[in-house]
Amino acid sequence: MDFSEHKNIFLQIRDWMVDQILTGKLQPGDKIPSVRELAADIEVNRNTVMRSYALLEEEGILENKRGIGFFVSLGAKSTLLNIQRKEFFLEVLPPIIHQIQVLNLNSGDLESLLTVIHSNDNKYEKEQ
Repeated sequence: MDFSEHKNIFLQIRDWMVDQILTGKLQPGDKIPSVRELAADIEVNRNTVMRSYALLEEEGILENKRGIGFFVSLGAKSTLLNIQRKEFFLEVLPPIIHQIQVLNLNSGDLESLLTVIHSNDNKYEKEQ
């Protein structure tokens, strides 16, 4: 794992774990690596990993089964989708919209983005 200097490492570990859950690499009920294992694998202090796991547990994403380890909670994916969507609309999208306006971009300029959005529309319709 490559870390950025612009964000706390424990938050970057949390984001990585979130991505693993949202992409389906970790499923509800899956046991995740122990604090010691992950700390050794990514070469960080165990307290840093523990801080990430504690945050994920506080958010309801992980469950700690004493003596057994940490597991992905059953509602983790839907909880994360709600958290991530709110964050996207409040923090990520406004500067993007501003840049689109400032640069006077049109739908042709953003064709690849619109293609992804239309693909997501089709997925949503199939799920309904």
